[in-house]
Amino acid sequence: MSTQKTPTPTEINLHSKSHELEIAFDDGSRFHFSSEFLRVHSPSAEVRGHAPGEETLQLGKENVNIKNLEPVGNYAVKIEFTDGHDSGIFSWNLFYEYGQNQEKMWQDYLQKLSDAGHERKLN
Repeated sequence: MSTQKTPTPTEINLHSKSHELEIAFDDGSRFHFSSEFLRVHSPSAEVRGHAPGEETLQLGKENVNIKNLEPVGNYAVKIEFTDGHDSGIFSWNLFYEYGQNQEKMWQDYLQKLSDAGHERKLN
């Protein structure tokens, strides 16, 4: 019986001009995440709530950027955003899952913004 092991990051690059975090994994996968995507999908209780159905739709995060990355052991990073949010710990498993599901997650988020009557304002 084989246990599936989450691939391990081999590279993590923060691109300051494009405001993207790029992560390459040892299985050859490479994902690019916008700062906005990571901020609105933060694994923090502030965003996710403490139980299903308690999520808080994040509004006005179009121009947020990543201010700092801090390693958490050898399994995750804590991201500090320019809006002061810094309570989400992003594990390698989470980054990998987000990378595989990014397009659907982004479209779902845009739909929720639309349903809430919010218009994204990019600077």
